[in-house]
Amino acid sequence: MSITKSSSLRPVDDRPLKPALRLGWARKCPSCGKGQMMKGYLKVADACPVCNEPLHHHRADDGPAYLTLLVVGKSVMAMYLAIYLAFEPSPWVMIALCWSVALVAALWLLPRFKGGFVALQWSRRMHGFGTKP
Repeated sequence: MSITKSSSLRPVDDRPLKPALRLGWARKCPSCGKGQMMKGYLKVADACPVCNEPLHHHRADDGPAYLTLLVVGKSVMAMYLAIYLAFEPSPWVMIALCWSVALVAALWLLPRFKGGFVALQWSRRMHGFGTKP
């Protein structure tokens, strides 16, 4: 009597989520991983310059901005409270420090979150990413 391994009825995922999100965070094409997804600071290219995967289907809209504000706001306010309780600096020092950190963090995170949103949509075949061109 031989025991055979039963096959899974779940289809094979040809667009796995984690690698796509990692590539989106790096602002690379989620399909080939070589081409640049962005052709500016926040402008997503219409297609990948390397593999010609269409990227114009994305609907990132306000999601990346909302997520950026959420992460930056929570982390900067936690930093603000911790610094104030530990050192009690003057208000101008707190304003200069926290606003500078918030600005740099927001400018650094925003295009990465947008790349992640586009990669998520590509991976899950949302908004036209699953159709043949």
